[in-house]
Amino acid sequence: MKALAVLTLRNEGAYLLEWLAHHRVSGFTDFLVFSNDCQDGTDVMLDRLEEMGWLTHIRNDGPYDQRGIQFTALKMAQKLDVVKQADWILPLDIDEFVNIHVGDRTLPALLDALPEATAITLTWRLFGNADQVRFTDRPVTDTFIKAAPLDMPWPWRSAMFKTLYRNDGTYRKLGVHRPRDPDEARLNTARWFDGEGRELDEQFKTRRIFSNYGQSNHALVQLNHYALGSMENFVLKADRGRAVHSDHMLDVDYWVERNFNTDTDTTIQAMAPRSHPVMNSLKADAQLGRLHDAAVTWRKQRFEELLLDEPFRALFARLMMTPPSRPIAPATARLLMRFANQGRARD
Repeated sequence: MKALAVLTLRNEGAYLLEWLAHHRVSGFTDFLVFSNDCQDGTDVMLDRLEEMGWLTHIRNDGPYDQRGIQFTALKMAQKLDVVKQADWILPLDIDEFVNIHVGDRTLPALLDALPEATAITLTWRLFGNADQVRFTDRPVTDTFIKAAPLDMPWPWRSAMFKTLYRNDGTYRKLGVHRPRDPDEARLNTARWFDGEGRELDEQFKTRRIFSNYGQSNHALVQLNHYALGSMENFVLKADRGRAVHSDHMLDVDYWVERNFNTDTDTTIQAMAPRSHPVMNSLKADAQLGRLHDAAVTWRKQRFEELLLDEPFRALFARLMMTPPSRPIAPATARLLMRFANQGRARD
């Protein structure tokens, strides 16, 4: 079985080796990685990893589709043999880690639990900042263990998912959150399941990008979403820009809607005895080790440069002044949802 993860990167070399090691031991056999406009050496790291047989690296230097850098990359991906030959495909971001809870915690175990699935929704579990101010060169999955509740009723993006789907022709194009361009003749036999193993209704086959609210969606698998990281990291993320909607600068509104720290979740650390040795073996490669260290140094130096400019200094200060976000009560969430539905009906 070939299981392909598709990734888009810019200036993320400090995090790359942990991400790759975790997903390799989790059962992904192939990686397709697009880079664009890197100053920290991420693209050179990817070249070396391609030489070592770890992945396929494509430079995505533009021009870009009006829908953004990531969408452009996914359009390019559709034409590549590594995509055509994959049995299962999952587009991901560098701050997303697949966290499987069933069997030996690998992708084959998940697929064995849902053998009839055409697609499986991996719902985000948002991991908060937990008052981490400065960036440290430690594994993300060890550093950030505070998360949102399992049954978040709001904001709607807390229930967003990425889709692991069978590459059998039912869907002919990759999408950021879900596969696109369905073959109408195949849709009747397509079957979608959520991270709890529940079969999903027809609307998920063509349009949904978020799971149902106010319930756990993670019993079999979840997607750990480390969207914030340290406050220092978030300033660099604002500088980097978004892969989707790249013209929108990140600010405190993005932070508040993701900085939930009410629960402790260390389940992903069960993979550390398998993933850390792989990560360390990659760092032991003379070229990769040097490039990783250079990417860490670049992050620290870039942060120092950014803090000389008022917009970034102000953002950093606001993050330190902003308390952790508190989940909204279910009754209030229902009120917000009512207005959201009325607004959609009006529009």
